[in-house]
Amino acid sequence: MGWLLLLSAGCVEIVFALSLKYNQGFTQLIPSIVTAVSGGGSFYLLMLALKTLPLGTAYAVWTGMGAVGVAILGIFLFKESMDIYRLLSILFVIIGIAGLKLTDSY
Repeated sequence: MGWLLLLSAGCVEIVFALSLKYNQGFTQLIPSIVTAVSGGGSFYLLMLALKTLPLGTAYAVWTGMGAVGVAILGIFLFKESMDIYRLLSILFVIIGIAGLKLTDSY
């Protein structure tokens, strides 16, 4: 259950980070509400996941999921760079997340 909560927290974290771009300094009402709700929701789900998962693993996976998700969506939504070094860097983060999951004893 902890890993499912953590996966959910990571997905909501991606929504939170993307909404920061759209709220334009909290000047747009709906994106600002999405930012506040998703930020709180992401932290709440992470907190629940931490009841059963180790802190270091959970936090690293949560931030890694957010970073990878936002980097990939940034390529598609905002036409950010898709050069080989960026893609390899994203891949290395994914490998790190998988490694943390595989070595987790819970």
